[in-house]
Amino acid sequence: MAALASQYDSLLLDLDGVVYLGAKAVVHAVESINLAQSNGLKVGYVTNNASRKPESIAGQLAGFGLNVEPDEVIGSARAAVKMLCQRIPAGSKVLVVGGEGLRFEVEAAGFQIVETSTDQPAAVIQGFSPEVGWKHLAEASYAIQNGAIWLATNQDWTIPREAGIAPGNGTLVSAVHTAVGILPDFAGKPFRPIFDSAIEQLKISRPLFIGDRLDTDIRGANNFGIDSACVMTGIATRKELLSAKKEDRPKFIVGDLRELFAPYPEVKKTKHGFKCNKTEVEIAGTQVMVTKGDPKGLDALRCATELIWSSKTPIYGLEVDSRLYESGSN
Repeated sequence: MAALASQYDSLLLDLDGVVYLGAKAVVHAVESINLAQSNGLKVGYVTNNASRKPESIAGQLAGFGLNVEPDEVIGSARAAVKMLCQRIPAGSKVLVVGGEGLRFEVEAAGFQIVETSTDQPAAVIQGFSPEVGWKHLAEASYAIQNGAIWLATNQDWTIPREAGIAPGNGTLVSAVHTAVGILPDFAGKPFRPIFDSAIEQLKISRPLFIGDRLDTDIRGANNFGIDSACVMTGIATRKELLSAKKEDRPKFIVGDLRELFAPYPEVKKTKHGFKCNKTEVEIAGTQVMVTKGDPKGLDALRCATELIWSSKTPIYGLEVDSRLYESGSN
């Protein structure tokens, strides 16, 4: 069997939780990405984080030992500004709630950045930045209530950091939503604009998207019509995968990026469940159980997800072996 990655012309990688966690590279990520490039695969980095410029992100990745050009970074900031160009006249005033990366893209597109609602901006564009505070959110709310259109780079509720899980841009967008009673249009994953940007920038046709979030990475790839792999180094948990809705189900589940360069194990249907290598998971009535192999192994998770996803009984009606999802599992 051929290696998983060999079926594609490119890899599209999420950053947080896939390539790095805060200031540290994810284990085995750098060596795997370098191997992908040496095998002739194009690699793109697709991030909902709009707080930094592509040059800054490329520099950080280079610091980990990766060979990255700024044009290989596909950010939600640029995708959102492309939407802005389609909706308001060139040179219009725009209130930016976000960091350097978003401000850079807005200015580069020829818009005039303003700081307050009293400047009567034609649009509010919102992205994540650790520096965003109440005053910024309040000014955005006032401007939207005065008629400005509202775009947001992404709706990620959380972001993984070295110390744990922190609030993301979706949390900040929610604060403005509470004040104005409407939601913005989004550019980042799981929405189409950022995927269109990736295909256009990299000139690719058969990518595999690799992410760690079901509600953005995997759902976005599914909505766009490309294959996806969930890597277990970031946000996604085993319990989330077992209970994933149809739109959030990846085609592949991998422990880390090294598994892209090995054949993906076949998950076969059996009389009472599914088998993967030497592991079997079966269902008896409403009970889902591991009958052979390591319940904490990835093969067990692959079997269990196939079984539960294909079951006519929703997961809340099933008794799932707790070892398949308990804390500490890979």
